[in-house]
Amino acid sequence: MARMAGTPGTPRVLRAMNDRAALDLLLEHGTLSRTRIGKLTGLSKPTASQLLARLESAGLVLATGTTAGRPGPNAQLYSVNPDAAHVAGLDVNPERIRAAVADITGRTVGTFKLPTPQRRAGTAVEQVVRALDGAVQAAGLSRSDLHRVVVGTPGAFDPSTGRLRYASHLPGWHSAALLDELAAALPMPLEYDNDVNLAAVAEQRIGAAREHDDFVLLWNEEGIGAAIVIGGRLHRGWTGGAGEVGFLPVPGTPLVRNVTKANNGGFQELAGCNAVLRIARELGLELPAGTQPDAAAELLATAAARHEAAGDDRAEGEAGAGQETDPYAELLARCATGTAVGLASLVAVLDPELIVLSGNVIVAGGEPLRALIQSELAELAVPRPRLVLGTVQTHPVLSGALESALATTRDEVFDTSR
Repeated sequence: MARMAGTPGTPRVLRAMNDRAALDLLLEHGTLSRTRIGKLTGLSKPTASQLLARLESAGLVLATGTTAGRPGPNAQLYSVNPDAAHVAGLDVNPERIRAAVADITGRTVGTFKLPTPQRRAGTAVEQVVRALDGAVQAAGLSRSDLHRVVVGTPGAFDPSTGRLRYASHLPGWHSAALLDELAAALPMPLEYDNDVNLAAVAEQRIGAAREHDDFVLLWNEEGIGAAIVIGGRLHRGWTGGAGEVGFLPVPGTPLVRNVTKANNGGFQELAGCNAVLRIARELGLELPAGTQPDAAAELLATAAARHEAAGDDRAEGEAGAGQETDPYAELLARCATGTAVGLASLVAVLDPELIVLSGNVIVAGGEPLRALIQSELAELAVPRPRLVLGTVQTHPVLSGALESALATTRDEVFDTSR
C-alpha cells in the first residue's frame, strides 16, 4: 500500500492503512474472498490472511459463507460486520421529524416518522427523543447502541451562539439552551447541519455529484436554499448561513426588507413553491389540493408530462395562427426563467463545475424543466456549469444525515492503529 504523505511508516500505521483499505473494499463490494482482497490491495496471501484474522478478532469483519457452487476452488468469503456500529439521522421540518437508523454498512434498519403539528408533539427536545427512540425501537436496538446522531434542520446553528438562525418558521428550536438540553437528554455524540447541506452530502457520496469537488445543490421544496461544495468540502459561512439563497434579492421581485422577520426574500418569491402557485393562478390553472410544496410539485409534474407527450418539435413560432399556447408550457417556461435568474447570481460568484437540482418541487419538473433552466442560464451567465437532476430523491436530507454520521463513525470504528 502507498504510504500516506507525512505519516511515519511504522508497522502499526501501515497495518492500519491496509486494514482500512480492506474494510473500504468490503463496503464497496459486499463480500470478498481472501484472494480477491489480496489482489485488490496488493497484499500477499499470508499478509491478507493476517489482516482478515485481525479484523475478525476485532469484530469488524465476519466470515459469511464460501464460494461453493461457483467456478474455481472453494474459498471463504468475508464481509463487514454490520453490528460493528450503528448511527442515526433525523430530518426536521415544522410538520414532522423523520428518523432512521443504519448499521455500519449503510443499510437502514429502522425508521420512524413523528408528526409535529403546531407544537402538539411537545418541546423540541421531547420531539427529537421520541423520533429517535421510534427509529431505534424499529431497528430492535437501544439508544446506547448508537455511535452518533446527525440532525438536519432548516437554517443553521450559529457556531458563535449555539442558536438556530435563518429558520424562524421552526417553532421551539430557537432557545440558546437547546443544544445543551439535547446533549443532556441523549448520551451519544450529536451533530447538527442545515438540511440542504445534508442533501448535498447525499448527492456527493451516493448521487449525482459523486467524483465532483466543486458543485452547488439548489433545493426547492418548502423554501429555496443552496448548498455550496468547494474543494470537496461544504462551505457553511461565518454564521452557518452560506446557501440561504431564498433571501437573495433578484430582478423581477420587490425588494424584501427585514428578511429575518418576513422569513422570505426575492429568490423565494420569484421561483419558490409559492411562485409556482401564483403563476398557475395567473394562467388560469386549477390548483391541486395539499400543501404548497405538494401542490406546486403536482403542477410541475403535470407540465413536464404534457411537455414530453407533445414531442420535441417546439421551435418558436411553430404553432399555427390563432392557436393558444398551452398554459402548462408557459408555467414550465416561467418557472425555468425564475430559477435561472437566481442561479445566474450564484454562478457569477462561484463558477461551479456542476449544479444539482433537488427538492420535490424542482425535481417534479423533471428533464423538461432542467433543460429549460440550462438554456435560460446559458443566456444569463458567462460560466456555463452542467445542470443535473438529483438522483437521491427519496428522503435526501435523511440520507445525507446518515451518510454524514457514517463517514465520521467509520473513521473512528475502522481505525485499528490505536
